[in-house]
Amino acid sequence: MILLALALTVAAAGAPGSSVRYVPPVDAPIIERFRPPACTWCPGNRGIDYATLPGTPVRASAAGVVTFSGSVAGDRFVVVAHADGLRTTYGYLATAVVAAGDRVVSRQLLGTAGGPLHFGVRRGDVYLDPELLFTAERLVARLVPLGGDRRSQPV
Repeated sequence: MILLALALTVAAAGAPGSSVRYVPPVDAPIIERFRPPACTWCPGNRGIDYATLPGTPVRASAAGVVTFSGSVAGDRFVVVAHADGLRTTYGYLATAVVAAGDRVVSRQLLGTAGGPLHFGVRRGDVYLDPELLFTAERLVARLVPLGGDRRSQPV
């Protein structure tokens, strides 16, 4: 039987050659971590949630361009596109002080929290763990064979 193990390798947080540096959007503890759903409609947490109080300033995690600022199902969101191809989402805001098309710099005020802040990151339609952005490097999982060969694998 071929045994497989999880190997961890280090890669840059953004796209190759990218110099985008991310910082947390608020100074508050995380109350719910990233839990990717098993399927498109399955439960999970497609970002992280911070224990922010209403009125807490919410700042851009990195420089970029605001692609959306408005309401979705009665809740206010701001989305920022970054040079490395990632998009960050700031959700459940009480106020937003930016509009679609605005260029923002890292740590620029986007608005204020309405309660706990939801912070998400996507590359295309794939949700990523936002906490991985806050380090200079991130871990990437790969499966590698540990031993054995196909001939010893049960049929």
